[in-house]
Amino acid sequence: MNMPQQVLLRDAMRQLNMTRDAFAERIGSRRRALDAWLLPDESNEFRAMPEVARRFVSEILASSGRPIEYTQSAHDGALRRSLHVDGAQHLLSVAQFDREAIDELFRLADVMQPIARRRKVSRVLEGAVLANLFFEASTRTRVSFGAAFCRLGGSVCDTTGFTFSSMAKGESIRDTSRVISGYADAIVVRHPEQGSVAEFARATNVPVINGGDGPGEHPSQALLDLYTIQREFSRLGKLVDGAHVAMVGDLKYGRTVHSLIKLLALYRGLKFTLVAPPQLAMPAEIVALVSRNGHVVETATAPARALAGADVVYATRIQKERFAHDEVLEGFGQAFAIDRALVDASCRKDVVLMHPLPRDGRPGSHDLSTDLDNDPRLAIFRQTDNGIPVRMAIFATLLGVDKLVSRSMRDAAWTPPSHIGPDDSSFHGLD
Repeated sequence: MNMPQQVLLRDAMRQLNMTRDAFAERIGSRRRALDAWLLPDESNEFRAMPEVARRFVSEILASSGRPIEYTQSAHDGALRRSLHVDGAQHLLSVAQFDREAIDELFRLADVMQPIARRRKVSRVLEGAVLANLFFEASTRTRVSFGAAFCRLGGSVCDTTGFTFSSMAKGESIRDTSRVISGYADAIVVRHPEQGSVAEFARATNVPVINGGDGPGEHPSQALLDLYTIQREFSRLGKLVDGAHVAMVGDLKYGRTVHSLIKLLALYRGLKFTLVAPPQLAMPAEIVALVSRNGHVVETATAPARALAGADVVYATRIQKERFAHDEVLEGFGQAFAIDRALVDASCRKDVVLMHPLPRDGRPGSHDLSTDLDNDPRLAIFRQTDNGIPVRMAIFATLLGVDKLVSRSMRDAAWTPPSHIGPDDSSFHGLD
């Protein structure tokens, strides 16, 4: 099966590290034509790429020593090596990844897009069972992992909270892990204690994915965040190298920013502006890691002036559930609300606004404001949509079916929605 043109083009731009404008010039095409080739197939503005252009792109990749077949990568490449932990396949930390592994994962996520957009179906995981073990409250992550597994033909068993778990009876992590590995073919774990998911993985012989371990990490969220940044930057004619990223809010307990900043540190020449009250500052060891990689790190205690020039503003919710009993938060007030007035006054016209969700939309919450919901700069729902293809790619690689997905696709038999994310339909050029 030929590589879908959107996958070929996005992968070529990633591997050559080119913006859309630079890539269009390199292949002798108009930017408008390239934009039309990259649209989803169901868009009225989509255009098929001429065969001569496809051959030219493949020749450019071949002459640069880059792989041009997405089906060859995961079994013997950097992605599979990155997921190899202590003799088994797990996703526990973003520290497992380098840029080559990230590129391979995102190439596979691009392959998954027609399934995620509900135009195609695949049954490569038919018969496989996922155990979603969430010992903390979750909506998006739990459902997203379950939906991704089901989109590939698998089935899901869920448990949520300690109350409904045998751990409430004193069962150890090791015993729980050993038991569940007898029932399921893959396990996603969210747990309130940092390091607990790695302990879980050591006691099982099936793939384990870290769905969040207390204030530690959330690797799949960081991967889908980076995938979102790359896709948003592709549209805007930017590269991750050299970007200015502002992170605002709870940087001490926010595991999503801990993982994302480590992934971004793999790129070159970034500037990070870390905006938080002193009690919620980014852990010093993470700041030191990023600084050692040659990036510029600035800190601020209020966002009003700190967001100027940022390409990405990544807001986070205050993680009050992780505060010590005697911990009191001071100095976090209205100044930390990311609303339309602040964005219009302080941010670039093409800034990308992100948030891992959930956000607190109640008055006085000082979170990412709902008055930005109709602003095209707000990427939070495109961000959540991207979680499905990224997590599908993770499952396919961990369970060794990545090479089968493209050959297994068939048209959906039901009538899918006309577009994913109704508020974003015009943004994506969908009618």
